[in-house]
Amino acid sequence: MKIDSHQHFWRYSAAEYPWIPVGSPLERDWLPADLTKLQRPLGFDGSIAVQARQSLAESDWLLGLADADPRVLGVVGWVDLRSPDVDRDLERLARHPKFVGVRHVVQDEPDDEFLLRPDFLRGIERLKAYDLTYDVLIYPRQLPAAIRFVERFPELPMVLDHIAKPFIKAGTIEPWRSQILELARFPNLLCKVSGMVTEADHQHWKASDFQPFLETVVAAFGPERLMFGTDWPVCRLAATYEAVEGLVRDFVRGWTPAQSEAFWGGNCARFYGVSAPSSSDTR
Repeated sequence: MKIDSHQHFWRYSAAEYPWIPVGSPLERDWLPADLTKLQRPLGFDGSIAVQARQSLAESDWLLGLADADPRVLGVVGWVDLRSPDVDRDLERLARHPKFVGVRHVVQDEPDDEFLLRPDFLRGIERLKAYDLTYDVLIYPRQLPAAIRFVERFPELPMVLDHIAKPFIKAGTIEPWRSQILELARFPNLLCKVSGMVTEADHQHWKASDFQPFLETVVAAFGPERLMFGTDWPVCRLAATYEAVEGLVRDFVRGWTPAQSEAFWGGNCARFYGVSAPSSSDTR
């Protein structure tokens, strides 16, 4: 089983997706049929679709895509975790078997300790009741708060997106490295090896740029708590889908079959509670 643990879909609108760079290849619709064309030659069985805007309407739309395409194995959507109506929204969405988790775009919050706000923590506390996971999306400056945040919820399955977006272009590894090693002490936290190329030099990156960062997350989490993701189509700002997959495939080439199985799909399937579609369901 081979799963892309992190990708996005959207129908492009400048108003709805203001973070998309003007003139970039992201300024168009990106839908499941586009992804299937890229995944099939590489042997992927499916993917986890992750929210790209903070809207309940988008969570519902992604679930509609998942209903129509069995290769969309699960949806990590958005819910306003600070809302007094959080239980109402979580209960409704969690009824859908493919709603597997929640994410908030914490990286864009100006407060570096946003994760520790009492109203946000109250919402996070409700996820376990609905058997949901949480994706942690942060920048390196928010790692100290993330360490305290994850420590508060030892029973909640969490995953760190994009290895916390270190400064790959600059080659700056500290204090990111030390903080990642500290964060990885909590066994309920996994890490997505994703989103790296967009933190490198978009035009001139090379495989060696990523080596110390990849070595750090392997040392911190081990193959049993890592999962592969492309961050497609955002990765297209710096690399093709094939190039992202190839970069990581070369790095893990010497792993044992069991480690490789876990990394390329097993860890993701277990974490999100998903399985590959049957051969009769694939398109």
